[in-house]
Amino acid sequence: MKVAKLVLGILTIVLSLVVTLQSCAAGVSNALQENGSSSGSAGLFVSMLMLSGAIVMIATRNSKGKGGSVAGVIIFGLAALVAYPNSSTYGDLVVWGTLCLILAVINLIAAVKTKKNTIPDNNNDTQ
Repeated sequence: MKVAKLVLGILTIVLSLVVTLQSCAAGVSNALQENGSSSGSAGLFVSMLMLSGAIVMIATRNSKGKGGSVAGVIIFGLAALVAYPNSSTYGDLVVWGTLCLILAVINLIAAVKTKKNTIPDNNNDTQ
């Protein structure tokens, strides 16, 4: 799972840059059309969450605990929750929300598969 989290983290960082550029274009389009939509701003928020989730995935890929994977579930789940309702004029936000939902499920699987962190018994040390 270490290699998968590293690869997915790097790909997510690259995709977050794509989301950022698309969101800026959607925000400019919303401003020019004066339609009152906030999907460009929501896309920027989703891209920031994707970037932070990817950093968490990469930083905690070697950890023994479940905390990093649980944090990834929360971050990517929040990104999906922001993406779906705000995709009125920025239709690709549904795609990025689905990707975040998939990454949340992958982090959930990683959290479930992680074995319980056992503390070694050091009471029987002989010196």
